[in-house]
Amino acid sequence: MHPAPSIIAFSTFSGLGLGLLFWLGVDNTAPTGWVAFAFFAIAYILAVGGLISSTFHLGRPERAVKAFTQWQTSWLSREAWSAVAALVIMGLYGLFLVFFETQIAVLGWIGAFFSLVTVYTTSMIYAQLKTVPRWNTTLTSVLFVSLSIAGGALISGRVTIGLILLLVAGGIQAIWWKTGDARFKQSGTDLKSATGLGKIGEVRAFEPPHTGTNYLLNEMVYTVGRKHAQKLRMISLLLMLVVPVFLLLLPYPHVFGVLALLSHIAGVLVSRWLFFAEAEHVVGLYYGMR
Repeated sequence: MHPAPSIIAFSTFSGLGLGLLFWLGVDNTAPTGWVAFAFFAIAYILAVGGLISSTFHLGRPERAVKAFTQWQTSWLSREAWSAVAALVIMGLYGLFLVFFETQIAVLGWIGAFFSLVTVYTTSMIYAQLKTVPRWNTTLTSVLFVSLSIAGGALISGRVTIGLILLLVAGGIQAIWWKTGDARFKQSGTDLKSATGLGKIGEVRAFEPPHTGTNYLLNEMVYTVGRKHAQKLRMISLLLMLVVPVFLLLLPYPHVFGVLALLSHIAGVLVSRWLFFAEAEHVVGLYYGMR
């Protein structure tokens, strides 16, 4: 699929912000005063900024509010409601920490729960799509959540748990790529099943449906060379996992923490670009692209 910059930014930075909110919520000794203000400001800039960027991909951004009306059937709507719940509850939790230096643990835990639920609902927008076999797996949600809490741990300065979570997230990412490469074939979807003519014999397209471009080709049929994709995967893992782990294992890991975080974010951005660029939508069968 076409890797739109707004969606890449949304899924990357909102996940980081919500991951940081999660750690602030479950911290038994959460920061207070101006230190808490700084952490919450970073978390909200990332989370809210990421969520806002997602509206740039809409044809009519002013209609984004309608997403709240379809919560019974739409993961996008569930994401919207869980995001509001997380931001409001964590906002109240942060208010007491910053201005009253009082920690209301129950608010933190509830807010942390909804923060992870928001990341999960974001992942399910993609994981539910049977038309994109590479996404249609439980591993998609596991990947989104693991990257969120790993990135949140780095931002919050949790070096030890951050190292462990980075290794876990990197391993999940590698497995997701490996299994994803075979999912289109395993789905059993081809031109025979798409047309319903397979029982007659071999099916092939006589000519493309039309000679010009259209919305489906622009949004759903994007191809990236396998060699190019493999190089980007290595770059992503290097930036997302190897460099941050190396920096955090050096003496004075907190000094190198900022560089480790920046490298991790760069790696996740590359990974998220591949997430969309390598997503083979079944509609491509009609254009001879799969």
